[in-house]
Amino acid sequence: MSEYRISEIHIYPVKSLPGISLQNSLVEERGLKYDRRWMLVDSENMFITQRLLPQMVFINVTIENENLIFTHKRKLLNPLSLPIKQIPTKQMLVQVWDDNCSANEYENEVNEWFSDALEFKCKLVYMPDNTKRKTSTKYFSKSKNVSFADGYPYLIIGQAALDHLNDKLKFPVNMLQFRPNIVFTGGKEHDEDNWKEIKIGKLNFNIVKPCARCVITTIGLENGNKNKEPLATLSKYRNFQNKIMFGQNVICHSEGMIKIDDEIKVA
Repeated sequence: MSEYRISEIHIYPVKSLPGISLQNSLVEERGLKYDRRWMLVDSENMFITQRLLPQMVFINVTIENENLIFTHKRKLLNPLSLPIKQIPTKQMLVQVWDDNCSANEYENEVNEWFSDALEFKCKLVYMPDNTKRKTSTKYFSKSKNVSFADGYPYLIIGQAALDHLNDKLKFPVNMLQFRPNIVFTGGKEHDEDNWKEIKIGKLNFNIVKPCARCVITTIGLENGNKNKEPLATLSKYRNFQNKIMFGQNVICHSEGMIKIDDEIKVA
């Protein structure tokens, strides 16, 4: 039996902005700590992603001394610092796909920074702990709270799957094109397709469903340009009922820490 180990851990504090690579992270019901607990919305309080604004790739996010620090790769904007523990109090309803849920809106000066950075009027919101947004029971009967992620708290992908894809591409793509939370080494390409339950340390995870991929995977991480790849190549061998699948959506049943090099045991 192959040995699988965690090789990368990523969080994306603001939905659809670039992520942060970590050596370890706290696993929570909604996802990894700080993962997609913030989101940008438009004037109608509808969520915003790179599908609409590819230029979101130009905003860097870091965590320093309990602050989220935002900088722009191309514009001369002063860095924006948000204390993580200072949660805004103004409540509003926001929409993420078909879900409407409660969120807290930041002050105008924060919203102006993002509006200037993206050249698009928008607002930053935060999902407080008392907000309930539940996963669908279509693929797994036990519903869990989820952050502003598209549908499920976690996304896991094997390095072998990316290596297999890159062997077919003229220009290799980065794993971050697929925005995983957990990347693992070991085994063959797409072994995760056959998993139902896994254990990392004392934490039990369920593999819920394959992740259907969208145009965001084709947006260049450095230039924001849309390309045909990697979807064009993936469509030739990862097309299932007209959906291109890459990686697996996952839920977890308890809280605890994971770290790089932790072993993943398949039930």
